[in-house]
Amino acid sequence: MNDNAEHIGKEEKSLFAAPPMGEQERMVEAVLFASAEPVTVRDLEARMPHGCDAAEALVHLRKRYEGRGVRVMRVGDAWAMRTAADLSFLMQKETVETRKLSRAAIETLAIIAYHQPVTRAEIEEIRGVAVSRGTVDQLLEMEWIRFGRRRMTPGRPVTFVVTETFLDHFGLENARDLPGLKELRQAGLLENRPLPGTPQFGDGEDEPEADAGQSELFED
Repeated sequence: MNDNAEHIGKEEKSLFAAPPMGEQERMVEAVLFASAEPVTVRDLEARMPHGCDAAEALVHLRKRYEGRGVRVMRVGDAWAMRTAADLSFLMQKETVETRKLSRAAIETLAIIAYHQPVTRAEIEEIRGVAVSRGTVDQLLEMEWIRFGRRRMTPGRPVTFVVTETFLDHFGLENARDLPGLKELRQAGLLENRPLPGTPQFGDGEDEPEADAGQSELFED
């Protein structure tokens, strides 16, 4: 009787035992590969069997993809599989359209990115001109910025911060890895003129004025 009870106990325990780490790694790989958006550790563990350690599986998976054409990268608080940065040129034919922002939108986005969290009044102080509601609305609709916490000051003004969508677009883990002017130009999002409130990295060239007739997607 005792032997039977012990056997049943072992059987029940095995039903709830977490899969081997190698299998957990395969599960995480499958979810990241199939997901168009970055996935958090919490979401991974919600999909995986009870007792799995998605964070540890990610460590093993990330190491396995080091030096490969696809890498496992962190995007804010989430994870995703992305093409290695040095091979991005191979994907250029897949680009349907380069999205251009207006000068006002670029300045507003850059100020938010480099000074976040920042209020509308602070953006206007840095730019030296008023920020139109349309400019902010366009950036919100693109999901490149979002509302942050309100300032604990009179009026409790709302702040703005960049989103994980913005970080993912530039292949960044967090805002500390923000691109410089050269990267912004290469992405087709910056004219050859300096931006207010952003670090000047110095490309060794003068900043020529852009063609006044250049078409812009968004107008301030």
